[in-house]
Amino acid sequence: MGGMDVAEPTQFFTRSSALPFVEIRRANRSSACYDKHSHDEFSFGVIDAGAANYLNLGQRHAIARGDTVTINPGDTHSCNPQAGSWSYRMLFVDTQWIAGLQQELRASADDYRPFERDYERDLRLFQGFDALFNTLMRDDDTLAAESELIDWLTPVFSTGGITERRTAGLQSLIPVRELLMDRLDENLPLEALCEVSGLNRYQLIRSFQRHYGMAPHAWLLDQRIKRAKQLLREGTALIDTAQRLGFSDQAHFHRHFKRRTAVTPGQYQACFV
Repeated sequence: MGGMDVAEPTQFFTRSSALPFVEIRRANRSSACYDKHSHDEFSFGVIDAGAANYLNLGQRHAIARGDTVTINPGDTHSCNPQAGSWSYRMLFVDTQWIAGLQQELRASADDYRPFERDYERDLRLFQGFDALFNTLMRDDDTLAAESELIDWLTPVFSTGGITERRTAGLQSLIPVRELLMDRLDENLPLEALCEVSGLNRYQLIRSFQRHYGMAPHAWLLDQRIKRAKQLLREGTALIDTAQRLGFSDQAHFHRHFKRRTAVTPGQYQACFV
């Protein structure tokens, strides 16, 4: 006797045709788990079904359908589903675009003002996101898409000050971050990072972990994956991407890419070509 068809799990990536600085992701009936990772963009989205354990900069939360997740650029996080169906939609919006919007709103004189909470439990935000997401998926009307994006973001950013955890003691780590980014394909020794920061090994690791949510080597790997996503979107071959970013072989690249995105490099690239 035949049974009911069950929809297969799906993962979907694309760029908005109306707003190219917005990346769109949708996962239906997913069971994928993620290692801790970060994004260069502001990322936010909604839980459509199921529940998950959400970690953001050391803070753990239980989130479920109807919740809106908000993640700042560079914040280390993971979001792993509990048993059962798990579906969500996310938007990744260029940080400089949001910084410009915030300056127009006179919300901040800084580069950008971060989300002050890790998630929101507000039905109006959920419903507003639904309308925004549908517009970005359906239309190439730039005016409509940008207007809805601004309308959604405006009430989300608080006028409170940036918290101390994001700024205090960061100056010594700036040259470390710059060195890692300049030599993304190299496995630099810890001594080289200590030299540019003026910190000893213990101080460097503890300080880096506190500010970026992961140790320097893990942060470097995360940056490589983010750069790999860009290269793959541009059509760079998988083997060339792996070599350019210092991965020992394709298997090494494949393993770490999937652990942070829940899809293989080939599956990710196929969504953009």
